[in-house]
Amino acid sequence: MSVTHLIESPTKADGAELWRIARDSAKLDLNSPYAYMLWCRDFAESSVVAREDGRAVGFVIAYRRPDETEAALVWQVAVDSSQRGKGLAGALLDALYTRLVGEGVRYLETTITPDNEASIRLFASFAKRWNAAMETSVLFDGGDFPEAGHLPEDLYRIGPLTAPTNPGV
Repeated sequence: MSVTHLIESPTKADGAELWRIARDSAKLDLNSPYAYMLWCRDFAESSVVAREDGRAVGFVIAYRRPDETEAALVWQVAVDSSQRGKGLAGALLDALYTRLVGEGVRYLETTITPDNEASIRLFASFAKRWNAAMETSVLFDGGDFPEAGHLPEDLYRIGPLTAPTNPGV
């Protein structure tokens, strides 16, 4: 099922809502509210927010890699529980990367723990829509993290990206 939302760059005023959506996801590593407000100010051009009736209902926060400007790393994707199952996360990724590809980005990167099947499906679907290869490798082993029991963070690299072959699907 596809849904239409206003998808645009976030403003610093969106930070608190992005924090709420991330918190309520109960899956993401939650950053401080201050971090989301800074992200919306400093990385707005590499991030998107979806609005319904003026309220933030989903987001993708990403940044262009300083050491590889053709790659943008997706930090977090989250959708409000009222919007799940409507294809919004995929629409957010498509909207963001359509813009970023126009600015020279050729690769989407993200990290996913091996147990996060929903995120793995989301990014595999993105790669298929964009007719792009998807490679995986371990970026951070579980032992790299300061807390015991953290799963590895696998790096997913999708590209090269040119344009979606089937946007909106």
